[in-house]
Amino acid sequence: MSLIPPYGGRLINLLVSGEERRTLIDEAARLPSIQISARALCDLEVLATGGFSPLDRFMGRADYERVLHEMRLADGTLFPLPITLPVDGKTLARLGDRIALRDARNELIAVMNIEEAFAWDAGQEARLTLGTTDPRHPLVSEMSMWGDTYISGALQVVRLPRYYDFVELRRTPAEVRSILHEMGAERVIAFQTRNPLHRVHEELTKRAAAEVGGALLIHPVVGLTRPGDIDHYSRVRIYRALVERYYDPQRTLLSLLPLAMRMAGPREALWHAIIRRNFGATHFIVGRDHAGPGLDSRGKPFYGPYDAQELVARHTDEIGVAMVPFREYVYLPDANEYVEETAVPPGARVWTISGTQVRDEYLAKGKLLPEWFTRPETAAILAQSYPPRHRQGFCIWFTGLSGAGKSTIAEALVAMLLERGRQSTLLDGDVVRTHLSKGLGFSREDRDTNILRIGFVAGEIVRHGGVAICAAISPYRAARNECRKMVGDDRFFEVFVDTPIEICERRDTKGMYARARRGEITGFTGIDDPYEPPAAPEVHLTTVDTTPDECARRIVALLEERGFLTRSG
Repeated sequence: MSLIPPYGGRLINLLVSGEERRTLIDEAARLPSIQISARALCDLEVLATGGFSPLDRFMGRADYERVLHEMRLADGTLFPLPITLPVDGKTLARLGDRIALRDARNELIAVMNIEEAFAWDAGQEARLTLGTTDPRHPLVSEMSMWGDTYISGALQVVRLPRYYDFVELRRTPAEVRSILHEMGAERVIAFQTRNPLHRVHEELTKRAAAEVGGALLIHPVVGLTRPGDIDHYSRVRIYRALVERYYDPQRTLLSLLPLAMRMAGPREALWHAIIRRNFGATHFIVGRDHAGPGLDSRGKPFYGPYDAQELVARHTDEIGVAMVPFREYVYLPDANEYVEETAVPPGARVWTISGTQVRDEYLAKGKLLPEWFTRPETAAILAQSYPPRHRQGFCIWFTGLSGAGKSTIAEALVAMLLERGRQSTLLDGDVVRTHLSKGLGFSREDRDTNILRIGFVAGEIVRHGGVAICAAISPYRAARNECRKMVGDDRFFEVFVDTPIEICERRDTKGMYARARRGEITGFTGIDDPYEPPAAPEVHLTTVDTTPDECARRIVALLEERGFLTRSG
């Protein structure tokens, strides 16, 4: 028996070793360096080990342009998403130069020959690959922060990123293929997941593997997923426990994929299928709304529920990977079994629990999930990792013009939360400017840097169960959405303090608006620099006819409604 060949016929390997590696490390010490982002680092790791075969580098212009418009590389090979390395063009080395690529800790990862450098348009790329320019899409807001130039060229990879968690489960495509070959698996069905596994997923994967008569590759993403997803540490503990206890060890392989997801819906599903072929899969399970990022600014899904399945099915012959749809299963309590939704006997009792119910009716209230729905191991790990909602952290993000009343309402809210027994950290824009962002100016780039610093601190506070109250003008939607990602969508409450500019000017005791009107200061929000109001804030306040404490009480009421505060305190 032989495994399916990699996509394009050859598994790319960019890693160097031995004397070549030692020489390269010595050379890199004398080369100009750039620190690449966490996303680029994930891409480089998968690229180096062949997960993106036939790609052997970050895309050059010809591949990039054709992928955007036709989902094909320059040579015609189907490839749905761009794999690129953005840099700041102002600091770019010359074409023909060699540069060292380093991680956030400044450790050497690879050396690149710069053979191409070209400008790109974030709006065009988002529109063509994601189908939207809505800043609520997590990648749209992120792309606006990338460098303005893409670079490409031959890569020599010195080492892969260093991990200390689940080391035994982190396998390259070659290593996964070797294990599958030892299993004698000619057919392999891969399951992509970024969520915990429940009984319905267990039933689906086991039955799908039995139907195709092959091995099962459970291949969770542990790189960048959707903001707010359950952390990969908790997820992998669940996967490992279930695979060890409830799956056939002779026909099941759990391996981790350090992929940076784009949340690009249909195109991403096709990309996932191609990646899994490089790991040895012949079949791929595609879920409902596969790789969907949730709801847009109007409260509607970014993609249709079956768009991903339809796109992968259309290209099955070309990519050589068969699409297996994620079928809907329900539990029949009287028969103690799961069946397909279409096969429920007339009159049979049916039990189901939605994802929203899992979060809001069980985890948020500290209730264990029932055994018919999930294994006890999964329930215990989730209960340990996710305390009840009223013990979780959250962020209140005030945005609005200078003088709108953000700080005053924030101070009232701090006191009301203390009354309920919840301490908070107030990150006021002026105070942050004095301490955390001292030295920054008021260019768009510096303003974004200031806001992202606040977002980072808020995210850390919330991650550790604290309350962050942020009051800063934060005029640009993209930066605010990046902060939402850092905190987590379900714990971020954007509060738009919508006060007319003429009222703000009357309240201005410092005379900043007057100075801006006279041209003595420039780049002042609302005068000669734009303010981009939120499209769909969680709370919309007006301060003309309501007092600060009334505004604060509206926020408290919302927190009670969402379960972050108990009414009794």
